[in-house]
Amino acid sequence: MIELSLAEIAEAVSGSLLNVDADSATRLLVTGSVETDSRLVSAGSLFFARPGEVTDGHLFIASAQELGAVAAVVDHAVDELIPQVLVADVTAALGDLAKHVLEKLRAAGSIKVIGITGSNGKTTTKNMLRSILSEVGETIAPIESYNNEVGAPISILKADQATKFLVVELGAGGPGSIAYLANIAKPDIAVMLKVGLAHVGEFGGIEGTAKIKGELASALTNQDVFIANADDGYVRDMQTQAKRVWFGTAPDAGYRATDLHLDINGTNFEMHWPTGETNRINLQILGEHHVMNALAACAVADQLGVSHPVIVAALEALPLAERWRMQLTNRADGISVINDAYNASPDSMKAALQTLAQLGKSGRRTIAILGEMAELGSFSREQHDALGRIVVRLNIDQLVVVGEGAKLIHMGAEQEGSWGGESKYFDSIAEALAYVRGMLEAGDIVLVKSSKSANLRYLGDDLLEVQP
Repeated sequence: MIELSLAEIAEAVSGSLLNVDADSATRLLVTGSVETDSRLVSAGSLFFARPGEVTDGHLFIASAQELGAVAAVVDHAVDELIPQVLVADVTAALGDLAKHVLEKLRAAGSIKVIGITGSNGKTTTKNMLRSILSEVGETIAPIESYNNEVGAPISILKADQATKFLVVELGAGGPGSIAYLANIAKPDIAVMLKVGLAHVGEFGGIEGTAKIKGELASALTNQDVFIANADDGYVRDMQTQAKRVWFGTAPDAGYRATDLHLDINGTNFEMHWPTGETNRINLQILGEHHVMNALAACAVADQLGVSHPVIVAALEALPLAERWRMQLTNRADGISVINDAYNASPDSMKAALQTLAQLGKSGRRTIAILGEMAELGSFSREQHDALGRIVVRLNIDQLVVVGEGAKLIHMGAEQEGSWGGESKYFDSIAEALAYVRGMLEAGDIVLVKSSKSANLRYLGDDLLEVQP
């Protein structure tokens, strides 16, 4: 973060100073990071003592002080002598500070903010953009999925005077959530990837999801750029004042992909630029669905003036989207494991299974190890059952379903009618792992896919070990 006095911070978050007088607060500088996790605090940090679902950050203020925090933001006074900024809501204050810092950076320099949302693909697109934009300027992008009312401001607060590009993920947490984050980040360029079934149980159907995602489009001004998925009808219907730039496979997309091919080495396609120029792009990342993410990244970078050769080279050099996201490992014994178990929705499950089926056309046996898709609410039974039937229709050779929450995937596959014993169900990860290890053969391609809460990513990691 840029260096700020505690007095300026207190004013930015509408807070009151405790354990420090006004003159001292003007001289007391925050020179380090902003943290909500006391374990990440270092010399010069500002600690936000945020109440959490499991514990309360106020309990760790002493620990943060020992690690070098110069002050804490609190919603009630604590006994520690550390200087404190008292606010009504610590999380809201974090957003206020992020907005203040970004306004200062904009006033002082030429920072460009790119905001990304969508039901799937945010993290991959963010990582692609980091890879590209880092070639031409100092770039800040969030780690993992820092995209909510805490993670997005924390990411923003990592920017300083040297930052040229700031990439912000905007995750949906309910009505008003994306509007809230957009008001903090005020993106110069906004990316709308897809409206899908992720979180559909929380948002009252896909129409509710589309409305929440559309808050980003509505927040833009006529000075901004809206980079949008031309293949998605919900995205096409979004209203915005910004300049529209389309990407996709649709004929009217300015950034368009044709001639898509997939093999075990990655995904490649013909890239069509608005100028009429074309390039063949060879992604190391598996999955034709990641082509849409690459198109969005190309569109952003091109709008920012990055040359096409730099964009193409950076995309081709990216080894994977992120750990546990279509992460391919080829074992020494000829078995390939694709670990994509960090997150899952009906859309991303189907895309991953389609990738597995396509890879199987080379003659290799395909095995899908699937777990629960979380946050589907009343849609859960229908979507898990449908997924099992999709596995059969895609001609996946073997299905292994793990966990009570995913059992309907197994039942759906069994009831599809054309299978006889190809689907196995296990209550525990340990049982599933033992079974899979016993049936693997050289040449198999194994996909591991579930929501993070199902913990199958660790089963995927265990499968990387070749058994004697």
